[in-house]
Amino acid sequence: MNVEAIAEAQRKRVVPTRYVIIGAVAVLALAVLLIWGIVWLAQSFPAEIETVRDIFIIALALESCLFGIVILLLLIMVIRLVNMLEFEIKPILEQTNETIGAVRGTTRFVSQNVVTPVVTVTSYAAAVRRGLQVLFGDPRKNLPD
Repeated sequence: MNVEAIAEAQRKRVVPTRYVIIGAVAVLALAVLLIWGIVWLAQSFPAEIETVRDIFIIALALESCLFGIVILLLLIMVIRLVNMLEFEIKPILEQTNETIGAVRGTTRFVSQNVVTPVVTVTSYAAAVRRGLQVLFGDPRKNLPD
């Protein structure tokens, strides 16, 4: 794909500019109407507006209490998580570390006491076999058909 095709594909995906302008004008008009409506209501019905204001203040106070409870619950959950990490996960990790150390030691022991002698004996046997093959020839070729 060339650069023009990529640019054209990107332009097609983006919302056209006229829709953005129409949307911005509509939001601005709604905001102006809302402000005008609130001012008109405040001048026409001041007692009712004060009541609505008081209801909103009470709702905000209840909401802040609810947020306080939620934050307290989150704090309790974080404390429980830290305790679980410290008293449950940490011992498991320490035991795993000890197990890995034991496996490492076993591997080293088996390597030194089993694998190395077997490799040494096998290499000596291969050397003897090759030496005999050089001295006496290939036994498969020496046999009559």
